Amino acid sequence: MFNIKKFNEINDFLKKTSNTAKIVAISKNHPFESIKEAMSLGVKIFGENRVQEAKEKFQKIKQSNSEIELHLTGPLQSNKVKMALSLFDVFHTLDREKIAIEFSKHKDLLTNKKIFLQINTGKENTKSGIFPEHTKDFLFFLKNEMKLSISGLMCIPPIDEDPTYHFTKLRSLANENNVDELSIGMSDDYEKALEFKPTYIRLGTILFGKRN
Repeated sequence: MFNIKKFNEINDFLKKTSNTAKIVAISKNHPFESIKEAMSLGVKIFGENRVQEAKEKFQKIKQSNSEIELHLTGPLQSNKVKMALSLFDVFHTLDREKIAIEFSKHKDLLTNKKIFLQINTGKENTKSGIFPEHTKDFLFFLKNEMKLSISGLMCIPPIDEDPTYHFTKLRSLANENNVDELSIGMSDDYEKALEFKPTYIRLGTILFGKRN
């Protein structure tokens, strides 16, 4: 069951504090009925982690409802890039050269899409993303060689560390590289993320409950 009370509570807080962050309702692993319920309650921005699952849930919805905005918040396989570009509006997890090259092959599908570069601020072996010290060079490669427009930076802090440190690191990297937007904050740390004026916070469990 979608927690509309919590969704509205967070939205009201954003308005009261003049925070322009948008909530991405992470619907991955949740049934279509939950998405339909959320849509009926006015939710328009959803996040999915897998291209095929998202296609099964959202392809028809997006064809009939132009207000629905779909975000890819999980890793992208190179052989799924073209399909993903036809479905998603925002990509939060550009994390390696191979994916950038695939994006560059489909410039005609990139119009009005937003791309975030994923930074592995904790340098965790289990996580995707560019290491912080490689951000400048990789952004140069994306913008100048691949001719890709990068909207912002994204990170997922290590689960056992203070997220504020990692959000601060990401904001500094964004400022140093003239990148405006951040995608930070999930169900457990979104309140801290909001202090950094992100463009998006990605909320799953707090809105949809535990995943199946």
